[in-house]
Formats: sequence, structure tokens, C-alpha cells
Amino acid sequence: MLDLEVVPERSLGNEQWEFVLGMPFYQAVNILKRQDRVIKGVQVWYSSQAPLQFDLVLNLSQNGIRLIFDSVSQRLKIIEVNSMSKVKLKYCGVHFNTPQVHPTIEQIDQSFGATHPGVYNSDKQLFVLNFRGLSFDFPIESKFEPRYAHGLGSLQFPSGASPVVSRMCIYTGSSLLETRAPLQPITCFHGNCYVDCIEVLREKNVTKGLKFIIFTEGNEPGKMLDPKKKTIERIVRFGGSPNDVISALGCPSKFFYKAEDKMKIHSPDAHKRVKSKFSDYFYNYFTMGVDILFDASTHEVKKFILHTNYPGHYNFNMYYRCEFKIPVIFEKEKPQPLAQTGEKEEEELVITTFSKWEALQTYLIRPQQQPVILNRSSSINTTNPFGPTFCYGIQDMIFEVMPNQHIASVTLYQPKKSACLVPENTKAS
Repeated sequence: MLDLEVVPERSLGNEQWEFVLGMPFYQAVNILKRQDRVIKGVQVWYSSQAPLQFDLVLNLSQNGIRLIFDSVSQRLKIIEVNSMSKVKLKYCGVHFNTPQVHPTIEQIDQSFGATHPGVYNSDKQLFVLNFRGLSFDFPIESKFEPRYAHGLGSLQFPSGASPVVSRMCIYTGSSLLETRAPLQPITCFHGNCYVDCIEVLREKNVTKGLKFIIFTEGNEPGKMLDPKKKTIERIVRFGGSPNDVISALGCPSKFFYKAEDKMKIHSPDAHKRVKSKFSDYFYNYFTMGVDILFDASTHEVKKFILHTNYPGHYNFNMYYRCEFKIPVIFEKEKPQPLAQTGEKEEEELVITTFSKWEALQTYLIRPQQQPVILNRSSSINTTNPFGPTFCYGIQDMIFEVMPNQHIASVTLYQPKKSACLVPENTKAS
């Protein structure tokens, strides 16, 4: 049985690890992987059709804990303990919930001190006792329902019949219903850089490079060397060298050398191409959600790949979510009768991580254009439980689209005489 410390408005954990509000989904999963001997039966809950409308949940079924992540930012929003009998809990080093210590009204009052009167929900027959960043649910039998809302202290129970906590929630702020996932805390940076946003730099619908808005740890001059959040801007362009990229973004999380391109059959005259003696290689920036491909001969940047990290995709949780903005100029007919028949005007469309393909394709693709179907698999697991994705080539970009119409990744490349219309395999399985 897990023995955990409760820190209101902050965390739940022990001396070895802790789940911290604002922690990215990726880091929470890594904790669970390292603790797989003691934490078992972990489930991932998400909506395959509407992943942005419903929260992402890690359900620790055998430990009575749910970690609820904001669907957009994918940061930890609520820590919920919904089965008090499966875990030991303490506050300030003193246990208030164990097999021997039951979390009754009196015990919670003794452990956490005075607070505002509880709120009674007559529909669910629950009393909710709120502290800042912490709440407790007490189921109340109908015969003990209060006639006047004076809080839990106004209720009278027979000896030994005091209700016990059925659910505990840790969150930020003073209201569970209005809580939001906090910004990623400094304690969860671990020396890494993260992307607040990536702006794709384009001129006349031709991609030139990426502008990274990065946040990382920093120290304010003249004060104590306490870590602070620092925001910086960096630009990486096509043709940049590995040294240019490392100077701008730091060392990558991993290097990956491309294997033989099995999708070159989609390129003209693929059979005439001589196999290169060298391999193109990737810099994988997992915490930024970006891969950068270098040419094996020139050692210059030739492709960028941006990952949206939607659940239900083959690469989910391999990368942090990359929030990007891609400006695209398209033509549309001028409204009548101000313009002559067939006259067109230009308009800008900004594509983001959260754009749905069904809303974009009218402006970007021809009606007869067919996608390339991509069904990922590996030598270890030859099946892909999430099904295929669909790849559309638009200008100098390749959009990988999931069946739910969300964009899984965007590949940006320098146009050549021919280009393969599928995303690259950017990392070893």
C-alpha cells in the first residue's frame, strides 16, 4: 500500500517521487514506469473522437488515485483519491488515513484545522469540505441531512457513525469546479527547455525556418540564485548547420540515423535512385515536440517535423505537445457584385496545433486530391491498434491527419524536384 504525503495546492507523493500540479503528462508516465513494481493496473482514459473536450486521465486502479490532465496543455490539473482504503495518506508528517485511522469528520478537523462551513449537495447526498487547494467529500445518509446549511459541524451523528471521506481532491485555487492546470513548476523543468509556441516563418507560401519561443530555468541577476522561469526566442532556418541548431536550442534529447526509406516508391523514378553510402540524421527534441533532419552530405537542415501529441496516435507520449502557428496564403473569389466574375483575392489562414483538418481542407486541397495512407508498425509490434493516418501534401508541407480529423504532425521541407509524401520515421522504436 502506498504511503503518501498530501501537500494542498501542490502535490501528492513520497520521498522518492511525487505528482506535482502542473506536471506534464510525459513526466507523470515516466514516474509510473519507474515505479511499475509497486504501482500496477494503470489505465489511460481519453476521448478518441473529441480529445480536446475531455480531460486526459491516468487511472491508478489498484491504488485508488486518478491524475486528471488538462486536455489542451496536457499538464496535471487535479489529483483525485477516490478509494481511501487503498492508500495511506498523511499531512505534515501525521497520518489521517490508514487502515487503523479512518478519515472521519473529526479526524479531518483535527489534522487540517478550521475551515469554512461545508457545502451540502442534496442531489448526491454529499457534504464537501473545502480548504484552499484541497477538498473532501463526505457521503451523508438522508436521515442526517441538515435542515439548515450550517456546515458539517451542525450535524449530529450517533457515536461511531460519523461519515468518512469518500473522495479527496488536490488542485490549485479555492474552487475545484473553477480550477485550471497551473503553469509547469520549476521543479519539473529538470534542466530541459520547453516550447511555449513555434511560429513557422514563411514568405509567399515558402517556409524559411522556425521561430522558437522557449521557456527554461534561469536566475535573476542581483538576487539569490533561486531558479526562475526564463523565456527566450531562437530562430532556426533551412540550411543551418548542426552547430547552428545546438547554439540556438541546446543539445538534442537523442540522435537518430535514418534507415532505408521504404516510402520512396511514391517518388518519381524511385527505381533509378542509387542507395546513398551515408544516412541523413535527426536531432530529436522531445521536450519541444520537434525533430530536425540534416542532410548526410551537406550537414544542413532540410526538414522540420512538428508533433501535436494527441492520444490515439502511434507516437503518443513520445514527444511533448508542440503548439505551432503556420500562416498560409490562399486565394478566394471576391464577393459579388463588387468584383468581376472569377476575380480572386488573397487571404491568410493560420493553422495551429488545435485546427481540425475538416475545417482546413476546403482552403488547402483540391477536391480530387487523394491522401497517402500511413499505417505505422514496428518489428517488435507488427500491429498498430490506432489504425492508419492520412498524409496530405500542401505547398512545402505534409500534414499527417488522424481519423478524428486532428493533425498528428506537420513536416516542413525544402521543395525539390520530387519529395516523398509521408512523414519520416524520426526515432528508433
